[in-house]
Amino acid sequence: MLKYRGSRSMRARLVMATLSRRAVRIDEIRSRDEDPGVRDFEASLLRLLEKISNGCKVEINETGTSLYYRPGILVGGHVTHDCGTSRSINYYVEALVVLGLFGKKPVRAVLRGVTNDNLDMNYDSWKSCAIPLLKRMTGEAEFDVKLTRRGARPLGGGEIHLSVPLVKALLPANITDEGLIKRVRGIAWSAKVSPTMLSRAIDTCRGVLNDFLPDVYVFTDHRSGPDAGKSPGYGLSLVAETTTECTLSADLVTELEGEGAEKHVNIPEDLGSNAAMILLEEIRRGGCIDSSFQSLALLLTALGPEESCKVRIGPLTDAGIETLRLVRDFFGVTFSLKPDVSSGTVLASCIGSGMKNMARRVT
Repeated sequence: MLKYRGSRSMRARLVMATLSRRAVRIDEIRSRDEDPGVRDFEASLLRLLEKISNGCKVEINETGTSLYYRPGILVGGHVTHDCGTSRSINYYVEALVVLGLFGKKPVRAVLRGVTNDNLDMNYDSWKSCAIPLLKRMTGEAEFDVKLTRRGARPLGGGEIHLSVPLVKALLPANITDEGLIKRVRGIAWSAKVSPTMLSRAIDTCRGVLNDFLPDVYVFTDHRSGPDAGKSPGYGLSLVAETTTECTLSADLVTELEGEGAEKHVNIPEDLGSNAAMILLEEIRRGGCIDSSFQSLALLLTALGPEESCKVRIGPLTDAGIETLRLVRDFFGVTFSLKPDVSSGTVLASCIGSGMKNMARRVT
């Protein structure tokens, strides 16, 4: 049994504990905060893990500051889950896509809650960046994520349908060639607000990006009525595609002045220019994987076959560093990090753990 202290990287700890089938105990969870203990979104994640597995055991003490988790057998199957509004749906999607690969049945999940915010990755960037990455590292083409309703903060009301196929084992990762940026695509979305907001944001965004390349196109997705969820909002998701099929993403969502207020802090022009600058910063950092998906790429690389697996990333983020520590603890995989001074990137290589899906039915 592994023991940790603090609430940092709670999701990653639980996911890796489930994959490695090792029990984990986490103490002193926000023990010095005014509101100590496990947060509601972490408890929701534990309930989701119980739904897709059989035989797992969860124990939380009276104050909520100590958690014991013993994983069960991953089953998968059809799941419907209310994710709440504390974190967006993609907080749970990132856990589901990794766990679903090694289940007994393909995961078919219906998740309800917030689809777009500034705390987690948004649906549009996830579909444009994470799905191609997963297909590249698994060899499976049956990944699918579909948005049926938008859900902005604070009330959410969005819905996402997720499909995750089964794999016998992952492919060896060899993602090292960054390539050059060839085009930028994006989606400007709005819910329960005027669609003219999107045109203003797109014009400002293109004004920034067209100084660097001409092939910039941003689609619009305006929703009203039941498809728009329960709260008004608008945002912009941008994806830069390279000549080697790598993708770098940037997200920005307008913020509300207060709980339940309808006045937005970000005007559309600021939203467009700031989103473009965030994308340019991701491009400046370099690497084949952007900073938001760094942890996912490192985890999939560590789960690969027992041969050399390589991935080129930008400067390590805090989440990336924590992932390196956790894969060493749970799977015994140690990465070799070689900085490239000329490009400012890092080549992360390792010998994979050889993770195989033992629960998958043999046909």
